[in-house]
Amino acid sequence: MCRIKKWWNDPQRNMTIRSELKYFKLSEFDSPDLPGSGKDNMNMDFVHRLDQARSLSGVPFKITSGFRTKEYNLDLEKRGYKISKKSQHLKGNAVDISTPDSSSRYKILKSLMNVGFTSFGLGESFIHVDTRSQEVVWDYY
Repeated sequence: MCRIKKWWNDPQRNMTIRSELKYFKLSEFDSPDLPGSGKDNMNMDFVHRLDQARSLSGVPFKITSGFRTKEYNLDLEKRGYKISKKSQHLKGNAVDISTPDSSSRYKILKSLMNVGFTSFGLGESFIHVDTRSQEVVWDYY
């Protein structure tokens, strides 16, 4: 009999699932087309690191995109957004954070780096952060 390993039983992916988040509700990470999908699909180690970064930054993190279903990801592409068919959003390993001004952008980026994130995309009004292993920064301009 083949047993499927669910993410909530995977200690490497989800070491801190039981501890409380201070700054976020898991619904903030939902794909717009699937309520509850943030809770069911986000990598909780990733989310807890975001929570730590939020604490360090001293500014709110407004999540504009968390987990995405394949259908929602394709819809974004149809609407003209730059997306990847292998997006880390599809795996629950990425978010986009609104950055309303340059001071907030700096504080958010610095705090994300301080908790160990190394992969960033910079847009005019947001920062994308994900868990790919390389140290990289790109832009959406």
